[in-house]
Amino acid sequence: MPEVPQSDARTTGATRLPRLLLAVVCCAYAVGAATGWGSTAVAAFMGDFGLAGAALAASVSCLVRGCRVRGRARPAWLLFGTSSLMAALGNGTWGWYEVVLHVPVPYPSIADYAFLLFAPPAIVGLLVLAHRPHTPAGWVCLLLDGWLITGSLLTLSWSVALARIARGEEGSPLQLSLALAYPLLDILLVSIVLGLRFRGRDGNRTAVNTAILALAVTVISDALWTSPTLRNGYHSGEFLDAGWFAGSVLLAWAPWVPGRSRRRSGPLPDHPSMAGRRRAVSWFSALTPYLAAGVCTAALLYNTLGSRSMDRVVLVTACTVVLALIVRQGITLLDNISLAQELAQKEAHFRSLVQGSSDVIMIAGPDGVLSYVSPAALGVYGRDPAGLVGGRLLDLVHPDDSGHVLWEVRRFLAKGPGTEPSARVECRIRSGGGEWLHVESTINRYRDGLILNSRDVTERVRLQAQLQHNAFHDPLTDLPNRALFTDRVRAALSGVRGEGRTVALLFLDLDGFKAVNDTAGHAIGDELLVRAARRLQEAVRAEDTVARLGGDEFAALVAGRLDEDHVRDIAERLRTVLSQPYRLGGSELTVAASIGIAFAEPGAAPAELMRNADLAMYRAKSTGKDRVAVYSPELRADLARRTGLEQRLRGAVRDGRLTLLHQPVVDLVSGEVAAVEAQARWRSAQGLLLTPAEFLAVGEAGDRTARLARWLVRQSVAEAAVRWRGDRERGDREVPVAVRLPARRLVAPGVFETVEQALRESGLPPRRLILAVGGGPDDTLGGSLDELARRLAELRRLGVRVALDGFGTGPASLTWLRRLPVDVLRLDRSLVRGVAESAVSRTLVGHVLRLGRDLGLLTVAEGVDGPRQAAVLRELGCRHAQGLHFAGPLDDHRLRGVLLRRSLPVPGPGAPPSPRPPSTTLSEGCADRRRERVPRHHQVSDLPERRSIEGPHDETPVPPA
Repeated sequence: MPEVPQSDARTTGATRLPRLLLAVVCCAYAVGAATGWGSTAVAAFMGDFGLAGAALAASVSCLVRGCRVRGRARPAWLLFGTSSLMAALGNGTWGWYEVVLHVPVPYPSIADYAFLLFAPPAIVGLLVLAHRPHTPAGWVCLLLDGWLITGSLLTLSWSVALARIARGEEGSPLQLSLALAYPLLDILLVSIVLGLRFRGRDGNRTAVNTAILALAVTVISDALWTSPTLRNGYHSGEFLDAGWFAGSVLLAWAPWVPGRSRRRSGPLPDHPSMAGRRRAVSWFSALTPYLAAGVCTAALLYNTLGSRSMDRVVLVTACTVVLALIVRQGITLLDNISLAQELAQKEAHFRSLVQGSSDVIMIAGPDGVLSYVSPAALGVYGRDPAGLVGGRLLDLVHPDDSGHVLWEVRRFLAKGPGTEPSARVECRIRSGGGEWLHVESTINRYRDGLILNSRDVTERVRLQAQLQHNAFHDPLTDLPNRALFTDRVRAALSGVRGEGRTVALLFLDLDGFKAVNDTAGHAIGDELLVRAARRLQEAVRAEDTVARLGGDEFAALVAGRLDEDHVRDIAERLRTVLSQPYRLGGSELTVAASIGIAFAEPGAAPAELMRNADLAMYRAKSTGKDRVAVYSPELRADLARRTGLEQRLRGAVRDGRLTLLHQPVVDLVSGEVAAVEAQARWRSAQGLLLTPAEFLAVGEAGDRTARLARWLVRQSVAEAAVRWRGDRERGDREVPVAVRLPARRLVAPGVFETVEQALRESGLPPRRLILAVGGGPDDTLGGSLDELARRLAELRRLGVRVALDGFGTGPASLTWLRRLPVDVLRLDRSLVRGVAESAVSRTLVGHVLRLGRDLGLLTVAEGVDGPRQAAVLRELGCRHAQGLHFAGPLDDHRLRGVLLRRSLPVPGPGAPPSPRPPSTTLSEGCADRRRERVPRHHQVSDLPERRSIEGPHDETPVPPA
């Protein structure tokens, strides 16, 4: 049985008690009337004033209800209340004569007129509630049906009782009219009740039906009273009064009957009993004209078989009823013909739609046997529709999907159409070629079976699978991406507790991959990544997961009953595999791998484990690359320290807490300060002055390095311009400033504009600025070497001199020296460090100095920390040097003191003089180099180009030392 909603259950419980009380009251009155109420006086009182009280209660109830509701129901309830008021007036008048005055009721009296006015308001109220036709033919049929019922009832009533009343009634015509009008109005009221279909405009159909039932009970009682047999012997208090009493009580209760809420999705509107009730009402409406004709025929037979002469009223009324029935049948026949034609057109239209549809439409009976399959099955399934008819639907479905389909169908059929009008199910169906197609079907109810509208969604399913694969896999290597790898790590971590398993995450980064991209191109770089991914997959176990996280970063998830040494062995195997040469594009390429390992701790999150492995990988890179490192808590502490320092440094750059120190560059022959190198320093909140090594360690990446480089250039040029103006005013020798910048910053956009703007705003001559490119073994070039050469050429055309910094180590090698346009060669401190103790170092420095002289370059030795180093460098022919032996980085006050002294102490004159003219220094530029002739065996291929881009020489006279 379907489940009854709780609201309807509460409604049923709320109406049960009033119904019970109503039945008790009516039964009590009927028992009293049947027993004569015990005395004649009580019977007269209950038969008159009891009926008047019941009718008055019905009137008050209907009038109150009419005042409260809105819509079409309001006038109907007011009319019903007026009708009951007339009945109360008639019964009260009857009781006044019989009970109070103890006289017979005169005829006619006020009671007769009141009873006569009972039917008209009720008739109008029923017409207000009735359905109204929307077409002229509907109105004609309504009038014909009304006359069929009225005429048949009139014929029957006239034959049985009314004719005798009309023939036997003596008195005035008014008395005869009153005697016939009352039953005729009742007949009209019954006709309206039977011929019209009613609806509750206020949404409470139960109240309207109860009111109609009350009027019907009253009319039946009136009809019984109309018969001469009962009317002649009637007296107040008889059993007939129970009918009028019940009608009035029902009408009094009707406005307050609680109705059932009609829910759109509830099961009650589709309950089988309600469907049967609707079918019964529909059949009754269709058979009403024929029932009326049958009643009329019964009346004619009664007159004919009763050996009475045919009454003219009966004959005329019966003829009009028959004529109305014929006309009604003609209209119905024409309507049926029109409906049949319209139905045929719609059937042809829908048949064309079904046969021309690309979807497969199938009809299955209650047993699952197909009774119809549309022609689209041939194109979609590749199967003959006629061959499918008669087979079972489940025979077409994949065995793995048949249970799901059967469950969905049963679930759908268990619910009512109002709850779920249709359902969708997706399954696989075998095609004519044996291939399983993914089919989506919309299921609808069809009689006792189902109608299925199916379409092929195989391509959509494949596309969804491909999209899902692409969402969790790297498009280049087809390895799992970061999202899928994170899910795998989370799943592995969930199984760590209580199983004794080890979960380790390996973070891999390819060392040297950027150089491959820059030299061989991105296509070769992509192919190298594909090869590396394949090697990783082949090197790990089947249960391990390898993923590409982006760029040249990979990760591997290793889980199982493993110890730390085993995981290290796996990492070393991966490092070895990745470091093997790659044969690509006709050449052999080699990269290395830095690998960080992190082991999962209890309660660890995937993001935390991946971050730990990433820290370990960076530790491997910082300690020399191409190695394996394991995460330790110290790495996290070091990261926190560097992060805090980086944040403070960012604030220092933004708030202007950076300062410049200058380290002198000394002429080893004269001791004069030939130039000063500007070095940035940051004074922290604790008062610490960070060294350049610490400063650059936390300022390596992104916008902070760019911001720092721009600040260094602008500040150095501005302070140098101030010193240059003071030197010119005092007539002192002008000292240039050197600014060291990483190569990757010089190739970044905006550097040339920054230098040009700084020189223009400060007024410093461009020849007084030296930009040193390079900076040691850790300096890397962000762009190509050709791009760096182009940028340096632009700076030299502007008038700025260029120095190759850190020569002898790192990228500042012979390749850079051959391809870059430079004016000054700065020897790295690592090359100068052992020049005083090691003959090998002395020989190497001598060859480098000779190379600089042959190329026409000024040479500067960095890191000269003792007098022995300075003496040996002077003996080898080095002209300039800087280091702690002369002076460390100085603030502005100490720098002015050094410049005022004009010279710093240098080794005594015991060494051979320099082969270069003493007048050529960093402060004079490169004028004398144009007059030198380079021996042919020392020339290089790009020397003429180097001479062609040299800047103008310094024409300012040099004061004597």
